[in-house]
Amino acid sequence: MALLEVDDLSVTFARRNQRAVHAVDGVSFSVDAGEVVGLVGESGCGKSVTSLAIMGLLPKQPGLRVGGKAVFDGTDLLQLDDRSRRDIRGRDIAMIFQDPLSSLNPVIPIGLQVTEVLTRHRGMKGDAAAKEAAQLLDRVGIPDPKRRLKEYPHQLSGGMRQRALIAMAVACQPRLLIADEPTTALDVTIQAQILELLKDLVRDSGTALVMITHDLGVVAGMCDTINVLYGGRVVETARRRPLFREPRHPYTVGLLGSVPRLDAGRGEKLNPIPGSVRDLLPWADGCAFAPRCTRRVDACVGQPPELVLAHDGRSYRCVNPAPVPGLTPAEAAPVTVAGAADVPVADEPPAPAAGPVPAPREEEKP
Repeated sequence: MALLEVDDLSVTFARRNQRAVHAVDGVSFSVDAGEVVGLVGESGCGKSVTSLAIMGLLPKQPGLRVGGKAVFDGTDLLQLDDRSRRDIRGRDIAMIFQDPLSSLNPVIPIGLQVTEVLTRHRGMKGDAAAKEAAQLLDRVGIPDPKRRLKEYPHQLSGGMRQRALIAMAVACQPRLLIADEPTTALDVTIQAQILELLKDLVRDSGTALVMITHDLGVVAGMCDTINVLYGGRVVETARRRPLFREPRHPYTVGLLGSVPRLDAGRGEKLNPIPGSVRDLLPWADGCAFAPRCTRRVDACVGQPPELVLAHDGRSYRCVNPAPVPGLTPAEAAPVTVAGAADVPVADEPPAPAAGPVPAPREEEKP
């Protein structure tokens, strides 16, 4: 059984005298213990709202409606009351937010913010909590941790603030860590250090990690399984190398085609996806990506495409997927219509470290 199993998660924001916004519309994915799972897509595709719904951190308002299931170790997180959620948050599940400056309290020293987690979930107080907090800051690479405990967030650099957030997140050795754009606004050197730190934490503690990002270079170096989101739904799920070598959904193809490449010729232009994401009922009259899709056919309009399972074990939501080199149409055809939570993905060996997405060399091509 998966450590976390999200099934048909939906998040709707109703608005007075306006049509409701379906921010998340039937998202399903699973995370095994020790696995790194990516949620990838453009801004507005539902990645962050998905994570906030799982954590129970969506702002409470009259028009908010959350449906589906998010089962963590046999417990549906969406059915818990606030107190029960607080007991799990920080202890069993922790989250790293994308903006540490707004996530940390600006008027409380870093040390008190870290020790609050230790006191709440591990019962540590006084000198014992302070000592453990210093060890946590040292573990995440903050120099002179005893001095930093007394400093305020504005006295730390952006990289140090992000490391402090990570220290708070791993203070109780959670079984699941959700990182929402953890390297946003950091320069590439600090970004690489933060990603390496997260990889070390996963490897050393066996913590499962959900990596939310729009950076495909980060995905290439971090994730075991990747879920591509569009319009609030998962449109493709695959292991890392199959996804980068032979993407099936046209949206995934477009995302990969939009990435700058180090091996591109001089003057070669990027190939961006035309148009923009639809924010109101994107799947109401067919495929939400159809208005922007170069492989659009008549069947794309009318009914939303079902999630199908391909011969190679991946799943995608498309009636006219991109072809796979070397496979006949019959071999590349869908095997069966599948429920998203039940879709297995083919295994594959690890990929190289994060960076600009490279083109596979000739000897690597199937």
